[in-house]
Amino acid sequence: MSQVAVEEPVKTELPQTTHGVDAKGRAITRIVVVAGFVLIAALIFLLIFSAPVEDPVRTTIGFSLNSFFLWLGNLHPLLQIPAVLVAFGVAVAILLVLIEYAPRPGRGYFIMRLVACLAIPVLAFMLLRPYQNAVLYVVAIALLAGGLLFFADYRSRQGAGYLFQLILFMAPAAIMLLLGLIYPAISTFVKSFYDKTGTDFVGLENYVWVFTNPVGAASVINTLIWAILAPVISVVIGLAYAVFIDRAHGEKILKVLVFMPVAISFVGAGIIWKFMYDYRQGDQLGLLNAIVTTFGGDPVNWLAVQPLVNTLMLLVVFIWTQTGFAMVILSAAIKAVPAEQNEAAELDGANAWERFVNVTVPGIRSSLIVVLTTITIASLKVYDIVAVMTGGRDDTTVLGFEMVNQQQRFQSYGHSSALAVVLFLFVLPLIIYNARSLRKQREIR
Repeated sequence: MSQVAVEEPVKTELPQTTHGVDAKGRAITRIVVVAGFVLIAALIFLLIFSAPVEDPVRTTIGFSLNSFFLWLGNLHPLLQIPAVLVAFGVAVAILLVLIEYAPRPGRGYFIMRLVACLAIPVLAFMLLRPYQNAVLYVVAIALLAGGLLFFADYRSRQGAGYLFQLILFMAPAAIMLLLGLIYPAISTFVKSFYDKTGTDFVGLENYVWVFTNPVGAASVINTLIWAILAPVISVVIGLAYAVFIDRAHGEKILKVLVFMPVAISFVGAGIIWKFMYDYRQGDQLGLLNAIVTTFGGDPVNWLAVQPLVNTLMLLVVFIWTQTGFAMVILSAAIKAVPAEQNEAAELDGANAWERFVNVTVPGIRSSLIVVLTTITIASLKVYDIVAVMTGGRDDTTVLGFEMVNQQQRFQSYGHSSALAVVLFLFVLPLIIYNARSLRKQREIR
């Protein structure tokens, strides 16, 4: 029997794919890791032994940005710019390396994650910490947070620990929300039932003071006036601007001019309008009084005229800053109304006003609600304009200003807490209404 030679299949070697980083990536990774740990060790060594011996209290293993800039300022002027450029270049290089090689799994990526989760938080906290003597706690917190995040990230890479990862990454935000919002709100509500020192329980006396004391009652009444007039007038003027400017030449320039006051802070707007209302500073008159005197009248101290005139003068400032916001939102909403609806109404014989009332306004109803509620909430918590222009004098105080005034000036924490609770109760229905309106719109869509 003849033997048939069986040819063995030719083995074609396929290019091997490695899950780790390539040789160049491994080399760069090692360089970055070694450089990072050497930098940390050098910083700790220098900062431990850099403090003067005669001042042991200031000895620390960390530094702040202030000390870094002081060290930089002591350098020769020709070395300051290169030092900053080198530091910036090193930071950018590390970020670029992390971005370039982070998506690749393997041992190199393991080390990169470890460095990113531990070394970077340590350096960031050491640079930005506010107190010299808190560095040990800062380093401990950074190491703990970095280790936990690294462990969560590592487990997720293995396809496990989703719930653990979710809870861990949500924990910082939840803790900050609890400590920064929920706990202060509960504490404020509890303190509103105690006296000004916060020791003796007085029941509802603080709330009675809010609605019966001249100062508290004036703050409530003025706040309600602000909440009723400010949003209505701002939206009416903003809507008028949105309708007429859209049809005018130079629309963009006109909108920028109207929107510019929105970019000004309430403090800046208050200072500007305080000069407008100026009664007498030497021989200087404000613009409004200059107009009055031009026509033969006497200057008027507008911010002291009672009742309500001075409050309305403050309202003008707020409306001036909010009209541009209303105009931008409503202008975008008007442009989103289908043109076919206006054309159909025009064919039915409706004039411009009827088309605006029956077609445009219903089409922008959701935007009107958002703008009205947003401006109303802003008017309820206004503080800066009153503080800058009148300081709450002549019955111009509002809840937001009086709440701070009672706490800082009179050290009356009970009255301040009661004012805060009343302000919260005024704002709460608007928030609930706005949330329900948005939910209904989503259900319709």
